[in-house]
Amino acid sequence: MTHDIRETAPPNEPENNWRQYFKFNTDHKAIAVQYMVTAFIFFLVGGLLAMLIRAELITPALNVVDRPLYNGLFTLHGTIMIFLWIIPFNAGISNYLVPLMIGAQDMAFPLLNAISFWMIPPGGILLISSFLLPNGTAQSGWWSYPPISLQIPPGQPINGECLWIVSLVIIGISSIMGAVNFVTTIFWMRAPGMSFFRMPVFVWSALSAQLLQLINLPALTGALILLLLDLNFGTQFFKPLENGDPIIYQHLFWFYSHPAVYIMALPAFGIFAEVLPAFSRNPLFGYRSLAVASLGIALVSIFVWVHHMFTSATPSWMRILFMFTSMLVAVPTGVKAFGWTATIWKSKLHLETPMLFAMGGAAMFLLGGVTGVMLAAVPFDIHVHNTYFVVGHFHYIVFNTITMAIFAAIYFWFPKITGRMYAEGWGKLHFWLTFIGANLTFFPMLSLGLQGMVRRISSYDPQYQDGNVISSLGAFLLGVSTLPFIANMVGSWLYGQRAVNNPWHATGLEWTTTSPPPRNNFAEIPVVKRPPYDYGNPKYSVIEPTESDEQRRREIWER
Repeated sequence: MTHDIRETAPPNEPENNWRQYFKFNTDHKAIAVQYMVTAFIFFLVGGLLAMLIRAELITPALNVVDRPLYNGLFTLHGTIMIFLWIIPFNAGISNYLVPLMIGAQDMAFPLLNAISFWMIPPGGILLISSFLLPNGTAQSGWWSYPPISLQIPPGQPINGECLWIVSLVIIGISSIMGAVNFVTTIFWMRAPGMSFFRMPVFVWSALSAQLLQLINLPALTGALILLLLDLNFGTQFFKPLENGDPIIYQHLFWFYSHPAVYIMALPAFGIFAEVLPAFSRNPLFGYRSLAVASLGIALVSIFVWVHHMFTSATPSWMRILFMFTSMLVAVPTGVKAFGWTATIWKSKLHLETPMLFAMGGAAMFLLGGVTGVMLAAVPFDIHVHNTYFVVGHFHYIVFNTITMAIFAAIYFWFPKITGRMYAEGWGKLHFWLTFIGANLTFFPMLSLGLQGMVRRISSYDPQYQDGNVISSLGAFLLGVSTLPFIANMVGSWLYGQRAVNNPWHATGLEWTTTSPPPRNNFAEIPVVKRPPYDYGNPKYSVIEPTESDEQRRREIWER
């Protein structure tokens, strides 16, 4: 018996109750929406801070905000966008999709899942509330290097830096608990027949990212606790004038914070692997290679952190070693880029909004990746160290690739999550405003960096003004681009056309259930008999229950 995943949902299928998203809930789908909406609110806050930064940088002189406030703006902008936007949103979309994609009823630990989310809002509010302190927010950048981060006037135990540390420790503990949940779910909650090489690449990407969280995040959390002790309790771990070593902090910070780039990017790569085959109607090229490449990226990324410290009194042998490992990451990431390209090669593309965002993000990843290999080379890295070239490269990864992938995911799975279709015209308007604005904002930064413009400054030499004007106008366009997106999402969720179970005719297991899915995801535990990305096969179903599987299915359902 097979099930046609194109059939519509039953007319009496209950709508999602919006109140469930505002209370403590252990359903992974409700928690996922809570994650994603909360992260997007923080994205708007971080974006407003970025627009203030770019408003200051339109002119060479300091004329919008004072320097302490400017330092606070770029400190919280970076912190919010990484720790309160991309990482929590990826946790949210993974929360929604992973159980559905592997045929599970929920995450392994539903209560822990809910607790993991409810640590995010207090941590974020605590961070932003530091703007209300008399001495202002943290001003030492999102990396918070000592001794700069320890230069707090005496008699101010409650200060912006203290709140910054406490909020990141809270968010970090939340991520560690979430990682335990994801890894356990993927290893032990798969449906009958769902072998590792029948899992979608998105699940491989989520698994790889969460393994990195488990391995690397405790180093940052421990470093932040030691920094807090130095700041408020008189210890001397990182104080250079009192036999402390600030370089140790850099090692602990980057041991997590460079793999964090891949923790953010791996789910984006998984999104590309789901969207590109669906809208090119081709099987994913080199599925097994792309799946294993996710683990390869995670493994190599553990050994690259020192390339952030080539100018931090790093010995020559260490520079050479980490230059090699940093360039080695290009191999598994290149495998992924080749697989995406081969998937859409000579196919008839269906350029709906998810496909536009996926193709745009994948294309801009090439520029972000090439500039990353350039920065892995010691001589070039020293030349452009602390310039806007690094800012441009980083944002081509975190915005032009990862955030574009996030938007692709939102549009692609919006019908499944809400049971409604979005407005395609508004979606395409959102894409073009975002694509043009992103390149106008970040491409000039590469040129400015090569010319020598230093980052983290609020005033600069007038020779750099033209590039900064273009970059700032692009940033304002990015701000405007969110307006049609918000209108589209809210209006479509409330009044959009009712979605069928599988509007894209995709082959993933999540498309075999109703839109939105019921509390236990599936009417019965599916039994997987076919590989993923089975496009071109006249049968659309990826599940084929058989009589011999009834015993195991019943056991899983009861459990």
